[in-house]
Amino acid sequence: MVSSDQRRRQLAREKFERQQQRRSAARRKAKRRNVILASVLAVAVAGGAAAYASAGLADGSEDKSSDQAAAPSKAPDPCGKPAKGTPSKETWQKEPAMSVDTSASYAVTLATTCGTIDLKLDAGKAPHTVNSFAFLAGKDFFDHSKCHRLVDQGIYVLQCGDPTGTGQGTPGYTIPDENLKDPRLKGGVYPAGTVAMANRYDGSDAKTRNSGGSQFFLVYQDSKLPPNYTPFGTITGGMDVLQKIAKAGSTPDPATGNTAPNATVVIDKATVRKS
Repeated sequence: MVSSDQRRRQLAREKFERQQQRRSAARRKAKRRNVILASVLAVAVAGGAAAYASAGLADGSEDKSSDQAAAPSKAPDPCGKPAKGTPSKETWQKEPAMSVDTSASYAVTLATTCGTIDLKLDAGKAPHTVNSFAFLAGKDFFDHSKCHRLVDQGIYVLQCGDPTGTGQGTPGYTIPDENLKDPRLKGGVYPAGTVAMANRYDGSDAKTRNSGGSQFFLVYQDSKLPPNYTPFGTITGGMDVLQKIAKAGSTPDPATGNTAPNATVVIDKATVRKS
């Protein structure tokens, strides 16, 4: 006859086995979800659809199970703490009036939590884009905003310029595509050091053209992409900063569809000056 003490031990053992089974199932489900997210991203990039679009790639659904698998451990964050301040919430109804000198170039300093990144913008080849970027920087639009997306497989870019940090933020207006026939974009490759605009172009519908806003991406390694994204400058300093960010890796975020950098990348201050 089974004693009450033996029965309690048996029930505890069975409960432990059920917990282990639920945890294993949760781990398998999480692994499948991450594989699906990675596949969606790969398909979007291969088709030229917006890996850099402002909209997310996933539906934002999450597993609410109480026995979710623990998140994988990450390498130490290579970046510092953000400066005090809050991201901009300001928007505008229309593109700012042209004020840049199209015969000049403009220098940008992005003071980030990971180090300084310097850019040179070409107003002659992409006047609307450079004018908008300079306008937004002058309004502190980029200050205290996260660089919300890092792609480190197949294509190699860090995407910034969205104060909401979700990939869906805009300045309230759009700007036209420019400089898409730049000779630097040889063989459908955006070379390392390129600064380009994100947009909502879906790869087929002409109505989704001319949909750039505030989001831009920095190419830290040659990346094969269709010439659908306005190249408007080059990285002149801080490539080592981008490599440091890339080395820390990224993590898929089901809530936004982004692959968020593991490093805490925040633009503390963006400044633009005529050079």
